[in-house]
Formats: sequence, C-alpha cells, structure tokens
Amino acid sequence: MADKRAKRIAKFIKPLRVKPGSEVDLEADFDPRFKAGLKKREGTELLRSGVSLLAEYQDRLAAQDTYGVLLCLQALDAGGKDGTIRHVMSGVNPQGVHVSSFKVPSAEELDHDFLWRYAQRLPARGDIGIFNRSHYEEVLVVRVHPEVLDRQRLPDEAKGPGIWEDRYRAINDWERYLTENGFKVVKIFLNLSKEEQRTRFLKRIDLPEKNWKFSAADIRERERWDDYQEAFSEMLSATSTPWAPWYVVPADRKWFARICAAAVLAHTLIGLDPQYPTVGDEARQELRAARRRLEKQAPEGAADDPYAAAHPVGRDGRDGRPGGSGS
Repeated sequence: MADKRAKRIAKFIKPLRVKPGSEVDLEADFDPRFKAGLKKREGTELLRSGVSLLAEYQDRLAAQDTYGVLLCLQALDAGGKDGTIRHVMSGVNPQGVHVSSFKVPSAEELDHDFLWRYAQRLPARGDIGIFNRSHYEEVLVVRVHPEVLDRQRLPDEAKGPGIWEDRYRAINDWERYLTENGFKVVKIFLNLSKEEQRTRFLKRIDLPEKNWKFSAADIRERERWDDYQEAFSEMLSATSTPWAPWYVVPADRKWFARICAAAVLAHTLIGLDPQYPTVGDEARQELRAARRRLEKQAPEGAADDPYAAAHPVGRDGRDGRPGGSGS
C-alpha cells in the first residue's frame, strides 16, 4: 500500500519538477492555472489525505531524530505562501515545525555573509523548518533592486558581473552540504499569473479585514513583473539540482497549489522513510516490569490496563503494546 501511495504521489508531482540542468522559461514552461484535470471538490479530499499522510511521517521523523527537512517557499506577493503553510501543515505536531519569515536584514545580519542569517534558522534533526521566503531572496529581490546589494557592504571584487553565478554556486554547494549531513532541502515556487495577482490585490483593498495585507510597495514591485520573471527563470535553471530540485506549483487556484505542496513534501518524507526506534531486550523487560507495577495500582473496578482492554490482541498475537508481542 505504501509503495502504491508513493508511486501515485511521484507521478502526480513529476510535471512540477524542474529537471536539473534544464533551461527554464517560466512563462512558456509552466501554466499557473494548471490543475491536472481535478475539480475543487476532489481536491478537498485529496488535501485531507495529504495532511493525514504528512502527520504520520512527521511523527516518525521526530521519533527517529536522524533527518531534518527544510521547506523553502518562494512566490511573488499574494502568491499564497501563508495559506499554503496554514493548510498543508494543519495536521502536524506544531512542536516539530518551525516557520521563519525573512524581512529586511538587520545591521547584525548585514555584517555577515549573505547565507548567515538563513543558517541561523535551519531545522534540527527530527524537525521540519519552513522558510517563508528564503535565501533565494538574495538572487531575486537583491538582483531586481541593485540598491539592496549596495547595503550588503561587499568588497568591490565581490560585486563584479559574475556575482549571480557565484551566488548560485554558493547556494547549490550549501544545499548539497546540508543534504549530505541529513537535512533534506525541499524547494517550492508558487507560480502566480499577473492577472490573478491583480485580482488578489483588489480583494485585499475591497475587504476591510484584508486591508492590513496590502502595501503600496506591492504595487511598486508589481511594476517590475518582467524583471522578476526573468530572475525566477534564471534561478530555477541554475539551482534545480539532483539533491535539491525545484518544484513549480501552479498557484492561481489556491486549493490546487496546496495539494501540490502537500504532495511534494509527502514525497520527500516517504523517500526518507523515517522509522520509529525499536527497543532492545533489556529495555523491553523494563517496560514489562513497569506495566506490571502500574497494573497493580488499578483502583477497584477499573481495568488493570485500560488501553489493552480497549485494544484486544489480534488474531496474529500482536498486541502492539510497549513490551508486548508486537514490540
């Protein structure tokens, strides 16, 4: 069953994957309105299943405490990053998920290399870390707005014409280093159309409860649409690697984008295949002794072991209790 589920997910997300080494033209290669023939009603059930699957694997990831997962979300304004995080991670244990959003760098952050502040927020083993915007801002916003680069206090020799190729290489090397140390890097670009962004901006203006989400800066950034599309295309071409490929998720339909994001993350966790730790003979004996002591403390009229009473031993003799025949 698990193998079938993994194959279905892999097939579903294959069209979203940026083949390493390929040359990407974002507008020509990826349709923001693609929905794989699904209807929204079907999508609701699929997302529910995906969230349940993520909860199962995140629990195993935390229990094994060997791997960590870093999910990088990139998108233009109104691309749906916040909603994707809220819906896709709705069923997981919040203690094992940490979200970091990166704003304008502080004076301390500007005193370090361009990856330093992102390294401070990496997940621990057993955890899922989410970057709501990520280190890729350093080859997107910084590229579109050269004045931001001027504030980074780089020496003159580091600001030459090859700076973006140098940063792509540094990012690829960093992500490979993380992967080799047990931290899987998952990268999702939420691909929004210009018209859908316009519609979402107007909704933020029209609805008073959404006014706080809108900023005049959003309109100024929208005026650089073509520059961003070029920067996205080059970024995807240069940094989709075998160890950390990009997935371009169609974002015009929020419900479909959330399904895709859940599927990509689930695919990653299934590939890691984290397992619950097993206990040795000595530890199993300690568990049995502890259970006997607790059973003797049962008040009058109560079952010695309420869980065992509610979950009788199966026909195969496996009861699934710690220290039992299912251990």
